[in-house]
Amino acid sequence: MHKSMVSAELQIKLHDPVWSRVRREAEDISAAEPALGGFIYASVLSHSRLEDAICHRLARRLQHAALDVGLMHQTFHEVLEADPMLGEEFRADLVAWAQRDPACDRLIEPLLYFKGFHALQTHRIAHRLWNAGRKDLALYLQSLVSRFLQVDIHPAARIGRGIMIDHATGIVIGETAVVGDNCSLLHGVTLGGSGNEQGDRHPKIGRGVMIGAGAKILGNISVGDCARIAAGSVVLKDVAPKRTVAGVPARDIGANTCDEPALTMDQMFTGDDASRR
Repeated sequence: MHKSMVSAELQIKLHDPVWSRVRREAEDISAAEPALGGFIYASVLSHSRLEDAICHRLARRLQHAALDVGLMHQTFHEVLEADPMLGEEFRADLVAWAQRDPACDRLIEPLLYFKGFHALQTHRIAHRLWNAGRKDLALYLQSLVSRFLQVDIHPAARIGRGIMIDHATGIVIGETAVVGDNCSLLHGVTLGGSGNEQGDRHPKIGRGVMIGAGAKILGNISVGDCARIAAGSVVLKDVAPKRTVAGVPARDIGANTCDEPALTMDQMFTGDDASRR
């Protein structure tokens, strides 16, 4: 191998272990599945940074006749140049999927295949566009994600890093919603309003919260750090930190049996929960 190529590979490994692992996994896929060689090269191996690979994949996933894919790609890169910290959020989310989703064996899988990851990273770009005053383009990206990925996140919503949205179909997050770092959400979750009120009207989710499939959290209420929302619950009141709520309407059924349910993806309610009330 040419000396300059060896040096470049070494720099990747030293400074970006996430990207180094993604590239290694891409090379393994190309060797095992030659039919995917072109797709893997275009999506990963032709790029020098994880940021570039993600921007390329998002632009292709949301490709639409009304918006030139090259212009979309260029816009994504402009957002990255304006806020380099976006790349750190990409990495935190990618690692979150690999650590929490039992169906995800490799870092490359969310980047290539998972619509929850694609929807979330597109939201991160749309959120920057919204804050920069480019609201129409941000709303257009939201509409594309809703159409192609069945995920509807308003570009004004504020979402922390290290988020995992498993399966993702039917996710709805409203304009004034806030989601803290290291939360996990399953499909069918709604962070919505409770009527047609104006202003600050959506939930504020703390850090490390686990929200089960189909849960609805409605109104300008707070969910404390490391709380657990059971699948199918309808939450209309504040939830204290490290508590589990369940039911329609949801009620407190006890303290969590684990400190960080969003990281362990622990959704089971046992008698131990009630004993810790």
